[in-house]
Amino acid sequence: MVTVRARVEFKVGKASNIPAELLSFHGLMSEKEHVAVIFKAVDQHSEVPLVRMHSECLTGDVFHSSRCDCGEQLDETIDKMGKEGGILLYLRQEGRGIGLYNKIDAYELQSQGLNTYEANNQLGFADDLRDFTEAAEMLKALGVEQVRLITNNPKKIEELAQHGIQIVDVVGTCAHLKEGNEAYLHTKADHGKHRFTF
Repeated sequence: MVTVRARVEFKVGKASNIPAELLSFHGLMSEKEHVAVIFKAVDQHSEVPLVRMHSECLTGDVFHSSRCDCGEQLDETIDKMGKEGGILLYLRQEGRGIGLYNKIDAYELQSQGLNTYEANNQLGFADDLRDFTEAAEMLKALGVEQVRLITNNPKKIEELAQHGIQIVDVVGTCAHLKEGNEAYLHTKADHGKHRFTF
């Protein structure tokens, strides 16, 4: 059974000015160090919270890589939750679950002309190895069984629902187009069926 391990208050966002609470968990079978960030002390029992499951992306979240839009989606979510409240689940599933070093290998293949899915396949991986079972368990540990899910990804919607979380609404993020990621975004829309418009 997944339970909350520790809570700490801190401030987040580009200006480090948005109050939030950081939670760690006991009982995650993968032993990955997933965390939850709760904004505005959301009362999970009296309202349906905004929730985003954000998979770790070192290159995008930290270094704002030109190859993806992960950092921009994370910033957009933090800003939105700073105003409206919500729960951000930060999941340690780098590179759609293939890990950082394999993702860098995939980047090398992308530089040779493969798209993000083709590169993963060339390395012997499925399109997307992420598993959102523990995200559902984390939400249940917080007493959350209904969410307004921030995502463009149908896989996240389907998997969260399969694990007993009712999705009351789906809130899309913007298409964060920048130099270097246009082909990546189009591939996510065409191959991954992500729901956003350019």
